[in-house]
Amino acid sequence: MGTIPSETIEQIAAANDIVEVISSYFPLKRAGANFKALCPFHQEKTPSFHVSPQRQTFHCFGCGVGGSVFRFVMDYEHVDFPSAVRKLAARVGIPAIEKRGPGGADDQQVEARHILLQLHGEAAAWFHENLMKREFAEPARKYLKKRGITAGIAKRWQLGYALEEWDAFGSWARGRGYNARDLIASGLVKTKDDADGMPGHTSYDRFRGRIMFPICNDIGEVIAFSGRLLKDEDGAAKYLNSPETPLFRKGKILFGLDKTKRSLIEATYAVVCEGQLDLISLFEAGITNVVAPQGTAFTEDQARILKRFVSEVVLCFDADAAGQKAAERSLDALLQNDLIVRVAEIPAGEDPDSLVRREGKEKFERRVSTAPDFFDYWIEREVAITDLNSLGAKMQLARKMAETISRIHDPFLRGEVVSKSSARLGVSNTDFETLLPKQRREQVSASEPPRSQASPSPRHEVAMLCLLALRDETAREFLRGQNWREILEQLPDAEILIRILDSDLRLPDAASLNAFMATLSPADEGLVSSWLLQKVPPNAGTMVGKWWLGIRQTVLRRQLEVAKNRIKLPQLSTGDVVNLQKQILDLQEQLHELFKPARAADN
Repeated sequence: MGTIPSETIEQIAAANDIVEVISSYFPLKRAGANFKALCPFHQEKTPSFHVSPQRQTFHCFGCGVGGSVFRFVMDYEHVDFPSAVRKLAARVGIPAIEKRGPGGADDQQVEARHILLQLHGEAAAWFHENLMKREFAEPARKYLKKRGITAGIAKRWQLGYALEEWDAFGSWARGRGYNARDLIASGLVKTKDDADGMPGHTSYDRFRGRIMFPICNDIGEVIAFSGRLLKDEDGAAKYLNSPETPLFRKGKILFGLDKTKRSLIEATYAVVCEGQLDLISLFEAGITNVVAPQGTAFTEDQARILKRFVSEVVLCFDADAAGQKAAERSLDALLQNDLIVRVAEIPAGEDPDSLVRREGKEKFERRVSTAPDFFDYWIEREVAITDLNSLGAKMQLARKMAETISRIHDPFLRGEVVSKSSARLGVSNTDFETLLPKQRREQVSASEPPRSQASPSPRHEVAMLCLLALRDETAREFLRGQNWREILEQLPDAEILIRILDSDLRLPDAASLNAFMATLSPADEGLVSSWLLQKVPPNAGTMVGKWWLGIRQTVLRRQLEVAKNRIKLPQLSTGDVVNLQKQILDLQEQLHELFKPARAADN
């Protein structure tokens, strides 16, 4: 895949004021030349999160995270670097065009993805215009109004309508220059081979006579659609989703995540419902920590994504048999990612959409907050539909419960559920445990690693030289005029100083600084952001020479120690011994010469 040129990254950094960007997420308070807030990345009572408008950086002195505007968006939005760049580029209207090498296959793949994203974005706009303005969509508007979806809600979610015609969309798209290959690759158009005897056409629209729900990735790009029939038809699915495409993998997408992820992080738990209308109704009612899987049951990929934002889920699936089965099928994936699972009971004949419109936000939130643990709910439901006076039925239920309990990886939770299940069945823990299948081997979770805090600060001289190389042009030029690479490569903790001196950093250009920080690891970026908030020594020109002298002395001492240890080795040849003796004398002389200016400075 391609890379975004550093010039473009600098341009995007220069156009995005970090104070404005962070203030769009939560309020900042002026504190002298900087701004402060409670850190969003850890719990604290006293603000230790600092934002520097001059350096265009942030740093938390509590947890150590910090860096550029790109790092903030990456950590706050839980996205990778290219996604953060694209998001900030879109914010200021700068095209984030990737630069690619000579690999033709990569070029074709990137171009094909670009075309598909563009097609989906334009299709969403066309479907939306149909719904909002066209006379033929009046039945769709009436249906949505009956479901509590106002014009404002439809606009916010870019809901649309697909005509009840075989080739309305395809004809429109071809008129805009899209070829048959792109349309078929998008999944919005099907070939005649898939049709049921449709004369006179080589392709036809997948979505016809349906209300269209755009499905977005986690940065808000439209990548697929879900279409709902206005009225049930025999043999026709109520909901129809886009097929798998280069953009869309159903098992890896959570509907609504692009709008709800910040609320998920703040709430630490997710309300999970089945359908798009359920999610939209809850969100618009003010319950914004909500997601919906594409389908019914959670996949492992979806659970893994959700684990990045929350530690607990509350399932709000329909009360019918299909909803209950979906909840049980979701269990494996959720437990495997160590998510706590609770179940909010939905009355028969209701769904979250109808319930929140009838009860209101507060009652629905109370239903969610009092939702029982999944296993408490599940045990009571299974016992209620089983005749425990029948030994056969009781044994069958015990085996079923044991099979489900064996999926729990956490030993404490497993023990608790075993105790509850055996007590409800009226058997001893020991007897019930004999029914448990052998525990499945726990797989290593591929979830996101814990946040890296700032690296341990290097030795004093290295840290001070880093600070000066980042903040003082004269000191930076002095260091770059030395044989710095040869010397610093002999120090194990000087790699960050090497990176700073090796960069094309322009002082005091904040955009150049942001582009440089984007090349660092999160830990090193946090270290640099802390140096940027420190005061520069008033006598920087003098001190840079003193600290550089200390570095050179340290390197010579290390070389001298190595040479003295080597000369003690047995079985050295006479020539080796003579060479080492010369090396030791030379190093001692160099150290002696270095101490002369140091003594003179002290005097």
